[in-house]
Amino acid sequence: MARAKYQVLILPYHREGESVLYCVFKRSDMDAWQFIAGGGEDEDGSALASAKREAFEEAGISESCRFFPLETLCSIPTDCFPKARAVWGEECLVIPEYSFAVELGNTELCISNEHTEYRWVDYETARKLLRYDSNKTALFELENKIKLGMI
Repeated sequence: MARAKYQVLILPYHREGESVLYCVFKRSDMDAWQFIAGGGEDEDGSALASAKREAFEEAGISESCRFFPLETLCSIPTDCFPKARAVWGEECLVIPEYSFAVELGNTELCISNEHTEYRWVDYETARKLLRYDSNKTALFELENKIKLGMI
């Protein structure tokens, strides 16, 4: 599969009565907590299809789960991706990252080797654990959309 010029971010969440828990993942290649993140593939056809594929590959999340597009959009520098500029050209300096939420009915996940562990945590704990601002911004949006009954 050819790497598309975009990234996806997926925020799994679970409702327990009045409470909402968010699933954060510890990366295996660095000391960082984040949501599921991955590259689009040209064959995916859309950012949503990429999000569903990445969620399944990294956490075993079924494509039949309810995915919601978020408005949070950020730019990722291409120097984060090995050989990206060789593939996309020297002029390609940043790519967009599209964010999606996915509501899960249970909290059991099957993580890939990209992560060493996962945790279901409340909003404040997630904000403290997350490393990247884009993840924190998407979390803020999701938390408030849930509170406002938008999701």
